[in-house]
Amino acid sequence: MQIAARHSENMAIFDISGDIDLANSPTMRKALLGEIKEKHTRRVFLNLKGVRYIDSSGIASLVEGLKAARDNGARLILYGLNASVREVMELSRLQKIFEIYDSEEQALAS
Repeated sequence: MQIAARHSENMAIFDISGDIDLANSPTMRKALLGEIKEKHTRRVFLNLKGVRYIDSSGIASLVEGLKAARDNGARLILYGLNASVREVMELSRLQKIFEIYDSEEQALAS
């Protein structure tokens, strides 16, 4: 898994590629929580277009990030989910609690 961050005007975009699994989810979790809790970024976007696979530990990291965002008055926004990642979100019924958009343009306009 690779994470590249882009920052501007109190927002951050994390471009994530690869698999978010038990081995990699702590790295994503650390980056996400650092951005929300330490840097107090108001809007954090996760570009998941390059993510091939996500397991329960990856989902847990996303949920923890969402909780931290809500606790800190921030927003966590996901976009670019492929079919398999979207299916995992739907099976766990998390598409109802996350802000999810198809494209970066839609996410940034939200």
